[in-house]
Amino acid sequence: MSVKNIISFRVINTDLAKASSDALVIAVAKGANGPVILDSPLSPAALASLKETLTALGVTGAADQVVRLPGHPDTGATILVLAGVGPVKGTAVTEEALRRMAGATLRALAGLKHVVFAVPTTTVSHVAALAEGAALGSYQFASMHTSTSGRKLPVSKVTIHSTLAKDPELAAALERSSIVAKAVNATRTLVNEPPSTLYPATFADAARELSKGLPVKLTVLDEKRLLKEGWGGIMGVGQGSSRPPRMVKVEYKSERAVANLAFVGKGITFDSGGISIKPGAGMVTMKCDMAGAAAVLNAVLAVAALGLPVNVTGWLCIAENMPSGTAIRPSDVLTMFGGKTVEVLNTDAEGRLVMADGLVAASAEFPDVIIDVATLTGAQVMALGHRTAGVMGDEGVTAALKAAADRAGELIWPMPLPEELRPSLDSPVADMANIGERMGGMMTAAVFLQEFIGKSKDGETIPWAHLDIAGPAFNESAPYGYTPKQGTGMSVRTLVAYVEDVVARSA
Repeated sequence: MSVKNIISFRVINTDLAKASSDALVIAVAKGANGPVILDSPLSPAALASLKETLTALGVTGAADQVVRLPGHPDTGATILVLAGVGPVKGTAVTEEALRRMAGATLRALAGLKHVVFAVPTTTVSHVAALAEGAALGSYQFASMHTSTSGRKLPVSKVTIHSTLAKDPELAAALERSSIVAKAVNATRTLVNEPPSTLYPATFADAARELSKGLPVKLTVLDEKRLLKEGWGGIMGVGQGSSRPPRMVKVEYKSERAVANLAFVGKGITFDSGGISIKPGAGMVTMKCDMAGAAAVLNAVLAVAALGLPVNVTGWLCIAENMPSGTAIRPSDVLTMFGGKTVEVLNTDAEGRLVMADGLVAASAEFPDVIIDVATLTGAQVMALGHRTAGVMGDEGVTAALKAAADRAGELIWPMPLPEELRPSLDSPVADMANIGERMGGMMTAAVFLQEFIGKSKDGETIPWAHLDIAGPAFNESAPYGYTPKQGTGMSVRTLVAYVEDVVARSA
């Protein structure tokens, strides 16, 4: 597969009446006493007239609200669009509010070609956030509908009106926005592919294609090599499927590297639950169970495209979990990569088995930090809902990830790793079992993964964090902001921001 950003961006600081376009977008905030128009390019008379009609038009300034009006001679646009940014303090609009507003607007204006934004942008980061939100909001999955009648093509040209048009840092900031949005959208597309077309072998093929032209090395371990080398977790999970598993290793190395990082992603291309089969309704969205591996792949590729001075290795643990005469059974014991044995009490707790192999392999290369990403537990959704991911692990890494997520505009929340959960994973026949205490299951799963984090060269446990993205990786509800229905691309932006922060701290 190949993913291209279909929007072209330009930033201007000229008379908007001369900028012919299909739509001019201005921002409206939700004020304490009603809607407030922010930084309008309209003439005083036109602005006064518009303000008088806001309430009658139903304009509130709420986030995601997009209202179309006829164009005005002041603008050079066919229509005028009032886009809500939500509550603001004074006239300050956050980067995330701009991202969300741009995303919601581009979704609503699909079918138009050229859109101009004239909204508050007081920093280069504001302009970049606006561009990123627009690129994310314009995403459309190339679906398999046999008819495209009635489909509205996404906006292809965005102009941003800003006094920062000639800022020397602007070009690099817009390039970053484009690269990150492309990575997120590629992740969404992988998640949205049906399991009939995206299975372990084709996932590996997609990784190869997405890597083309980038300074990365891709290594694909097929089932023969996995069996020979003792990858018992990934082989055990995949042995019930007619489509054998893959381990994909994607490496980016910089001659100026200030850190060595490892990302590990869960890549279950379809999760039926195996012999411990899920209810039918529980399988409907299980094509998304590879979202962690998709995010890891595209985060590494984004870091490579940005040329950041780090070494990053991604481990994509890819398998299909199916019931058959060859599938693993409850009570089977698997010998994981590295030699630890695990009693399988529930074959639907399969993600932690493939991840364990990946964590051991990542540890063997002595990275400075390991971060794993997985749609691991339904308990995550019960605890934190559909939009907030859980992060667990070493406090230094989890705090850094939380800070990166806040900057990127993604929601994650730190959770503990209670020591009393570990005994619940004890097994009478193996080193440990794959399930334990049911209550707090998100944390129990993380405690299981923690057992497979190795030692650094100096004998200390490698710093590690686990991101459970089971809820926010897949949006079953209506689109909002720049987030579409189905695959969301959750955690790509956080991982990239985390790497950037590592670089910044080393400066």
